[in-house]
Order: sequence, then C-alpha cells, then structure tokens
Amino acid sequence: MSGSRLVTTAERRARLGLRQALAVRAGSVEEAVESVVALHGTDPATVFLSAGARTGTPGPEPVEKALYEDRTLVRMTAMRRTIFVVPRELAPVIHHSSALAIAVRERKRLTQHFMDGGGFDERWISRVEGEVLAALREHGELTATRLGEVVPDLRRQIVYAPGTAHEVKQGVSTRLLFVMAAEGLIVRQGRPSGSWVSGQHRWAPAPAMPVLTAGEAQAELVRRWLAAYGPGTEADLKWWTGWTLGEVRRALRAVKAVTVELEESAPGYVLPSDVEPAEPAEPWAALLPALDPTPMGWQQRDWYLPQAHRAELFDRSGNVGPTVWWNGAVVGGWGQRADGEVVWRLLEDVGADAVAAVEREAAWLTAWLDGVTVTPRFRTPLERSLR
Repeated sequence: MSGSRLVTTAERRARLGLRQALAVRAGSVEEAVESVVALHGTDPATVFLSAGARTGTPGPEPVEKALYEDRTLVRMTAMRRTIFVVPRELAPVIHHSSALAIAVRERKRLTQHFMDGGGFDERWISRVEGEVLAALREHGELTATRLGEVVPDLRRQIVYAPGTAHEVKQGVSTRLLFVMAAEGLIVRQGRPSGSWVSGQHRWAPAPAMPVLTAGEAQAELVRRWLAAYGPGTEADLKWWTGWTLGEVRRALRAVKAVTVELEESAPGYVLPSDVEPAEPAEPWAALLPALDPTPMGWQQRDWYLPQAHRAELFDRSGNVGPTVWWNGAVVGGWGQRADGEVVWRLLEDVGADAVAAVEREAAWLTAWLDGVTVTPRFRTPLERSLR
C-alpha cells in the first residue's frame, strides 16, 4: 500500500463528477445506484431524486419499476444503522459486512429494553417474531400497521428510560421489525401505502442470500467504495461504513489499496488499478436532494464543501439538505415553493455559465417533480428559508 502521487482537489472533483454519474449521466437506475454504491433511503424521496439526478429520466416511474417490479434494487438496514437502497447483488455484501454486526448489538439492546420497559423476555420476543414470519408467509407483503392487526402483540407499548426525564413510550413493532430486518429475516420490499414519497413500506420474508465471511464482505464493500469515492482517507471509510479502524485497515490491505497524497487532508487511498490521473470532466451542474450519497460520502469534506456553507446546508445532527453543485463542489442549496417550483440560492460567486447551468437543472427538476412538493425529513436553514 505505497505510493506518492498527489491527487489535487481539481482531480478529485473531476473523479466525483465522472464516477458518480453527475458529469455524464447513467444509462439506467441500476447504473445510477452502482455509481454511488448505495442510495440513502431514510427519506424515501431521496432515493427517487438521487436516481433521477443521475439518469435524467423524467418522473419516479423508472425507480418504482426497479424497486417494486423488477426488484433489481433492495431496501435494507446497512452501514451506520441507516436504511439504504442497494443493487440486489450487493445485498449479501452489505448484510455480512455491516448489517449483521449491527443486528448483534441491537438484539442485545432490544432484549434489555423489552425486559426493563415491558417485562417481555427472550421467549416472548421469539414467539412474536415467529408470528410475524408466519403472518408474512400467509398474507404476503404487509405494512407495519397491517402486521399489528394480524400480530396484536406488535401493538404493545414499551417504556424506555422509565422513571427518568427521558422516559418515552414506543410500540414494540418499531424496534422488533428493525432488528429482524438487520438480521436478514424480513425485508422492506413492497410498494408503500400512498405515493412515491411515502415511508409506509410493506414487509416481506427476506429471500435467502449467499453466505460470506465478514472479511470477504468488507473487502468487497471497500473495493466498491474506492471505485466510486476514491481517493478517500481511513477516516472517510471509518465514518461511511461505521466499522472500527482495525476493520477498515484490514479491508484496505485485502484490496491492496495504494496510498496517494491529498491537498486538504491525510493521505488517501485508491485501488491499484486507479492510480493514473483522471481525465478532466466537462462543466456540469446538479441539484441533489437531502441526504444524497455524494455530499454524505466523505467525512472530510473541505475539498468539495467549504466550512462556510455548512451552517446553511446541514441540520444540527449532521444531515445534509438539498445542495446545488458546480463542477464537483457544493455552491448553494435549493428548495421548493408551495406550488412546487424549484428555487435555489448560491452561496458564492460562480460566474454566468454556472448560473445558466443551474437554472436549466432547476427547470428540469421542476418538470420532473410535476407538481409534487417534497419536504425533506431533516430540515436545514437554507431549505427552510427558500420554502
């Protein structure tokens, strides 16, 4: 893992645009998702808007087809306890590299919380899980609400932090279904109740998947991340994956990652086949949605997102809002008015060509949304002010 080539900020920005289907759009929804490894799925609208920005295909229908008809994309618990949408063939890699370890921790917490907050022991939990699987096998895809009707124990309430200032009640289904999904027992598969911006997804039994060792899966995930995001630092990978530093370093050794120098941070890593300089990209603009994987792809962001912009573009928990991009850098943000029109604001002077390109992207996105108004789940100061 040795090397000494300097990868400049300009080259990193060119790589970002070319590899993440922003400078040159992808030919399909599946290719768009592969270009960023996985799409953030915590906010349902992000999946559609992120894919749309990378394909140029009008409307949400191509994404719906991939998710609910062809099922070439899978919604699953993944890195950092976050919901992602991933290519179907990548699901085993995500599961064995990240989700299973999360499931072990969450199972332990769930058992303790259920016992403390409701007196429900492991035997009770196991019985309810069995009833959930039986209900899905008998009735097919069901929403959490419908599952609660078929399995009444899912509607039971748990008291968290009883007797403290943080005491709160939560339904059994919220935590139990999350853990079952992380363990690969069930999957968010069917069409949601409502439109494409709805988060009321339907649950189904998870299909069987190939078995991989954690080491094999982690190496493959790092290989894909470096192909899409490299060069990146150990800190970037540790943050993005949610793994320990030791796991990140083992995976980097497994893929024989090569070190390169970066202008703004500690040394970065690229794949052995990716050491040569990247070609410059043609000028491009993009309007990316809240939680898009590109602005959320690195922990160390100064090379594409100036510190001065962050107070306007992030919420207090570190979730990015809608962003405006010009040639590989974040230069502003966008939102929607009540009538659905996309409006935007630049946070720096980028010149007339950039303004014209952003105007075209905003007009295209307004047409793509076709009157649907999307409110990000995590609101940011700039998005609120534009609203």
